[in-house]
Amino acid sequence: MGLSEGTLEALAHVGFEKPSPIQASFIPKAMTGRDCTGQAHTGTGKTAAFVLPILEAIDHEKPDTQALVLAPTRELADQVKSEAERLAYTSPVRVSCFVGQRDMDRQIRQLDRGVQLAVGTPGRVKDLNNRGHLVFDNLRIVVLDEADRMLDIGFEPEIRDILRRCPTERQTLLLSATLPPSVERLAKKYMKNADRVDLSGDAVAVDSIDQFFCTVDPDRKFGLLVRLLGQELPNQVIVFTRTKRGADSLYRRFAGGLKNVGVMHGDLPQSKRERALKRFREGQIRLLIATDVAGRGIDVSAVSHIVNYDIPEYHDDYIHRIGRTGRMTSDDKGRAFTFVTREQGDELTRIEIRVNKQLTEYTVDEYEAYRQRAPRPTVGTVA
Repeated sequence: MGLSEGTLEALAHVGFEKPSPIQASFIPKAMTGRDCTGQAHTGTGKTAAFVLPILEAIDHEKPDTQALVLAPTRELADQVKSEAERLAYTSPVRVSCFVGQRDMDRQIRQLDRGVQLAVGTPGRVKDLNNRGHLVFDNLRIVVLDEADRMLDIGFEPEIRDILRRCPTERQTLLLSATLPPSVERLAKKYMKNADRVDLSGDAVAVDSIDQFFCTVDPDRKFGLLVRLLGQELPNQVIVFTRTKRGADSLYRRFAGGLKNVGVMHGDLPQSKRERALKRFREGQIRLLIATDVAGRGIDVSAVSHIVNYDIPEYHDDYIHRIGRTGRMTSDDKGRAFTFVTREQGDELTRIEIRVNKQLTEYTVDEYEAYRQRAPRPTVGTVA
């Protein structure tokens, strides 16, 4: 892949053996210094695909900020920082994370001491640049990680403003699970003759995740979830809801009788989100209820099951959700369940088209999830 001996030694030390397909395809192109987009499904190793070229490009003798990674959420930014520190085992690269709801003064002190690789969310990065502390003048590489999600959240104005302030002679890397027109326009505007690595045509997690749907009446979803968990006995499970209110409501119904349940969404204080994620990683929480935005950045290999309590609003979110499982080191497959009302047949079909796979219907023993038996939710014509 064109990596230096020092980097290869560091990879061997941390047990990095064989590159994933996105790493094997993307790293050699990124090492040329050209702009590059990488499209692959979540959970395929995209983080290392851009972190390793960054580590190779940084001049250790210069304390200036030479690389900037923008990420959609605090959790994902933390994950990128941790991965960079892990892969830079033998390298004295100074890495820091800059996100909202954390001590601004401390972040400024870190920048004053010198940060060579800055990772952060667009809002806080722009704020620190406005204040004159995070300087872009010597940037050599800018990375847009999970670009589709950043635009979904509404960060496009901040991203465009940041890119306009960066040096013209820079390398820009963009990684995303999907490349909708909004991301394509952004790439066309701010990238130069970008090489493209597209592994999105690969079957989504087919080898590592069994995917099911459960037909259910809205008022029987909670009962179905309780019985599904009792029947499946997951090691750890993430239950996704569409809304923060829905996540809180579901959490309250579980928390009254269980101690190993947690919740994560954007309205929670950062300290609570970090504590919930830490407890989940340590196995103290076995059932985590999350929204789509908060769920990004959850990278826990012990997650055996995903439950889409609410069907995703966007079919691409389905890919991001189920990608939280199927990462176990054993031969066991992850399992993903999507609750679907009989009126949501079109939405289910769009998901199946997106993943190029027909989901298997799953029923829970001795539980009537809907009042009148239907072999499958009603499916209309898909546009």
